[in-house]
Amino acid sequence: MLYKFNIVLLLLVSLFLCSTNAKIIDGAKHSIRQFPKGFLFGTATASYQVEGAWDSDGKAENIWDYLTHNDPCRIKDCSNGDIANDSYNKYKRDVEMMRELGLDFYRFSLSWSRILPTSFPDKINEAGVQYYNNLIDELLKYNIEPIVTLYHWDLPQKLQELGGWTNPHIVDWYVDYARIIFENFGDRVKYWITMNEPREICYQGYGDTTMAPALNIKGIGEYLCAKNLLVAHAKVYRIYEEEFKPKYGGLIGITLSGSWTEPESEKYAEAADDVIQFEIGIYAHPIFSEAGDFPPIMKEKVAKKSATQGFYRSRLPEFTKEEIEMIRGSSDFFGLNHYSSNVAYKNESINFFDEPSSNDDLGVASYKSPDWSSSASSWLKSVPWGFYKLLKYITNNYNDPNIIITENGFSTYGGLEDDDRITYFRDYLDAMLDAIEDGCNVTAYTAWSLMDNFEWMQGYVERFGLYEVDYSSPDLTRTPRKSAFVYKNIISTRSLNHHYEPDTTVMSIDEGH
Repeated sequence: MLYKFNIVLLLLVSLFLCSTNAKIIDGAKHSIRQFPKGFLFGTATASYQVEGAWDSDGKAENIWDYLTHNDPCRIKDCSNGDIANDSYNKYKRDVEMMRELGLDFYRFSLSWSRILPTSFPDKINEAGVQYYNNLIDELLKYNIEPIVTLYHWDLPQKLQELGGWTNPHIVDWYVDYARIIFENFGDRVKYWITMNEPREICYQGYGDTTMAPALNIKGIGEYLCAKNLLVAHAKVYRIYEEEFKPKYGGLIGITLSGSWTEPESEKYAEAADDVIQFEIGIYAHPIFSEAGDFPPIMKEKVAKKSATQGFYRSRLPEFTKEEIEMIRGSSDFFGLNHYSSNVAYKNESINFFDEPSSNDDLGVASYKSPDWSSSASSWLKSVPWGFYKLLKYITNNYNDPNIIITENGFSTYGGLEDDDRITYFRDYLDAMLDAIEDGCNVTAYTAWSLMDNFEWMQGYVERFGLYEVDYSSPDLTRTPRKSAFVYKNIISTRSLNHHYEPDTTVMSIDEGH
């Protein structure tokens, strides 16, 4: 009986959430909407997910190489990124796909262990440098702007064995790596991202087992990681600002992951905001707020829990005054990866773990409404009004930053007819346009992903690509999905038309791309 009651309650909440938020995108599908002048469109990938050539030409092992080789079936289909999409050798085909789409920019990441095989600057791997030179030059040849992420989850394994992001010395190691990158590519790359999704790096990799290095040191590992990562990011930002920006120009920022959290009812509004502070604010508040430092509610909650658990000090490490000042304002834009939303509630009987954890520190539960449209990923449901609300939240709470959507996308199990992905893209772009019209400074949008790739713990099961990759083919053939044709039309017309039906027989390269 209790189970049935809970199901009915969830359905009622879903109906309430849909009715109260429908007005955000209501009516948008009936008209063609124009994007602002100068708005930019791109796609994204990450080095481990597409490059392959895991030990070719002097590349050393990273944490995903180590995890997938030593515990292969930790991955859903027991696969790995050893070959992946072989973009190391097929980068010209990748750029051809970007030309077919008419992209303004391409966001990709660099492999630390491909460029510095010892992890340190004593040995620079010229073959790795040449690969990225070739890719950057090929992009610029066709007027596609490279947006380069310095770190997208693939830490050299040697550094992980020294403690990885929990070792404060990693700040210097990362700064050295970044300096090598700026010196080699800074003359051509004008857009830099220091880190991709710190929360996933720290919370999932150090506090849990859902990302490499899968350490599962809850309530401690993710907080040590967070502090060191923020200090490393800020030091690299200041070095670029002082030494490279005067010479080359360019912008440098960080990409944060962010889901919107909606309160189940008004009485849970504070609880929902606490979730946002623990998941987004932990990284956004130190960089984008006027005060800097970790969010006050987070410092308060972790300190209180730590004391009751017998710790002599808070498990959340403190920044020095100098670090707070260095981190505050250390981003030229707010890079946002957004996919979905959650509903939050609070119940005193909630018990997360018998041991310390950030979830226990937070003390709030969340779920996804069963009424929301599903994807192939359990964590990804379509909630376009949540995108709108998150953009408004960032604008209102973090000093109206320049927001670049650095990832947004939808997963399927494959196939070229991907109408669900098309519906998702259109609904989310509608919500983004609503936010822009209501004052949010969103200047670019990045579809995840250019093509199917190694989707971390899900291997090749879940597919996010505008282009389907045939992993059974020796050539790893890339074929445009229906969504690729729709995205091409959005870019070429700079408009959103829900009624556009593409001719999917030929994907050609437009003149000038």
